[in-house]
Parts: sequence; C-alpha cells; structure tokens
Amino acid sequence: MNDVPIALTIAGSDSGGGAGIQADLKSFSANKVYGASVITALTAQNTLGVTGVHDVPSEFITAQMDSVFSDLKIDAVKIGMLSQVPVIKAVANGLKNHNAKNIVFDPVMVTTSGDSLLAEEAVDAIKSVLMPIADLLTPNLHESAKLTKLPLATSNEEMIQQAGILLEAGAKAVLIKGGHSEGDDCADLLKTTSQETWITARRINTQNTHGTGCSLSSAIAANLAHGMELNEAIQKSKEWLTNAIASSDKLNIGKGSGPVHHFHNLWS
Repeated sequence: MNDVPIALTIAGSDSGGGAGIQADLKSFSANKVYGASVITALTAQNTLGVTGVHDVPSEFITAQMDSVFSDLKIDAVKIGMLSQVPVIKAVANGLKNHNAKNIVFDPVMVTTSGDSLLAEEAVDAIKSVLMPIADLLTPNLHESAKLTKLPLATSNEEMIQQAGILLEAGAKAVLIKGGHSEGDDCADLLKTTSQETWITARRINTQNTHGTGCSLSSAIAANLAHGMELNEAIQKSKEWLTNAIASSDKLNIGKGSGPVHHFHNLWS
C-alpha cells in the first residue's frame, strides 16, 4: 500500500457547501489528497450570503488539533477563517507544538464587498502570532489592503508594494490574488525574499465564484502535500481552479453566487 498524502484544513464550516471546510475537503479530494479538518466556526450560509456565525471555543479547537496530529501524518495545513484572538493563538500554538509543515494561510478577513469580518485586535494577532509561522500567505486585494493598512491596490506596482510590506512584517512568502481586479486576465503576485512572479489566467465570465479563495489555498496545500515546490504547487492550483471556475456553470446550485466545480475533471 502506498502512503496517501494528508492535508489538514483549519477553518469555518459553510452550511451551503461552497466555501470553508467543505470547499477545502473537496479541493483536497480533487487534487488526490486525503483531507482532515479542524472546525473553527459554524456558519448559517448559502449562495446568497451568511445569516449567522457560531464560534467554536478555543479549547475545543486545541482538542481537535491534538486529536488529528496525534494519529495522522499531516503533510500540509491550510488555515482559513479565524475570528477571535484566543482562536488565533490556539491555532498558532497547536501548529508549533505539533511541528506542522507546509502551512498555507488564507486570511479570511474581508467580505467580497470589502466589509471587515474581524475586530482590529484580531487583525493584529494574525500579523504578530500566525503570519510568521505560515509558509505562504494568500490574501486577496481587500485582505492585503487590510493587513498593510493601505488603500486597495489598483496596479501591479501597488500589489508589489503591499507584498513587500507583508514580507517585512514576517511573512515567508506572499501570494496576493488579483481576482477582484479589472481586466481580461486575473493576475496573482507571488513574492518572496528572492523572487517576484506573476501568475496569470483568463478571467471567466460567471457569477459562480463562491469559495474561490478557499479552494485555491487548499489546492496549493494539497500540492505541497504531494511534495511539489511552492512555484509548481501554485501554478498547478491556479490552472485547476481556472478550469473549476470555467466549468461552474455546468452546475445549478442555489439562487446566488454558486460554487466552482471542484470535480470538473472527475465527473462526466
């Protein structure tokens, strides 16, 4: 028997199935990785929006992490929605205690419309406690602006500036996602202390983009679990997500912004 790569998602649950834990597990499976989960919050959510959030106590998050790491060989970790300072600290401590590797942090901080989901003290905790231990930070344009306390980036130069600030703040590598920008292409910026790479894909004309950020970050974690280098993991994940978005209209899920088609390459 071959060892199957295992990835862990630490994030909130989406009752509608399009984002959060559910999207992460689908992305893991679609990219041939076994998925485990630690749930940080429950949301009452569908394709039309979020109507309620119930936070999981930090002590129980620690218990979930201890249970998973004590039994499973975790090859990569994806972190998503963390809403409170005690939760952020519990996750950071758990990852350190269990010597977690290949940590991809998608800082779910801002709604699609640009509204903040976190109090300022939680943003500060993310920057000081969690960001330095992540191997890759994957903010969208709104989240990058929130983390750097700068206006929304509207040019490549401003994206480069913000990525540099995040590196100086302790991030090891930053992937700023340009999906909320204008133009025919979606350009993401990968910046480390030694490289600056643009990863582009065609923009797909569809409203079914719910969970794209969750799906991309978890796909990257899955590919890192397979042993890929960071650049290759990101490039393959970007290609997979672009096809998942392009195939999303083949699904008829909900009345609002539907999910991407995670299993576009598996379902006939």
